Amino acid sequence: RAPTATTQMPIASASKLVYAAFVAQQRQGRLTSDDVRFLTLTSGYTQFRACRRGQTVDECDAMGRNGEHDPSTDGKFAYNGGHMQRHAVLDGLGALDDAGLARTINEALGTSFRYLQPQLAGGIASSAADYGEFLRRIVGGQLQMKSLLGAHAVCTSPATCASAAASPFPGGDVHYSIGHWVEDDAAGDGAFSSAGAFGFYPWISHDQATWGILARFAPAFGRAQAGVASMMCGRQIRAAWTSGQVR
Repeated sequence: RAPTATTQMPIASASKLVYAAFVAQQRQGRLTSDDVRFLTLTSGYTQFRACRRGQTVDECDAMGRNGEHDPSTDGKFAYNGGHMQRHAVLDGLGALDDAGLARTINEALGTSFRYLQPQLAGGIASSAADYGEFLRRIVGGQLQMKSLLGAHAVCTSPATCASAAASPFPGGDVHYSIGHWVEDDAAGDGAFSSAGAFGFYPWISHDQATWGILARFAPAFGRAQAGVASMMCGRQIRAAWTSGQVR
């Protein structure tokens, strides 16, 4: 069934922008060098696979190789949930389960997200309406994340820079900032976005004046492909919105 604005769905990596905004709020907009390493996905914690329901943040990090550091990717962009999971452990969130994590994040951001698993980089379920309120608070300046959009951006393409190890984005030299993509490749419009693997795709325009969401859940379409397809569709929506013409 087609979702409505209030349909709850897993948003996968759209959770990354939420955690980054939480950290920014806790730091009052002044990130440490370690915060930047973890939130731009360059910390070397790149072995993360998944959490189980009912675990705490600590328990998920300790499961399997989730919390393992890989020296070969340290300092290089590598798209993986382990960066944020380890950051949350080091930042004192380790004892929190799904409910505790949601309560802590929501109190800081004024949001109403829930966690399906204690995974900071991909565990949230949300509706378009609830996530839209979060984006509205960023654009309106109520959250510190507004000043960090596009900040500390790193190259993400292993094909074009030695400082990138792994990216789900097929070609194109987009950059990655604090928990979000900067769509500044040749075909992009500079929007700040956080595409999820199942197709949930939120964005803020490059001028930080508007925001939008393409909300869908397509688990059978492929873990990377659904998010990328939504990103490409979102670009067409933004182009039509600004030009007044459908291409």
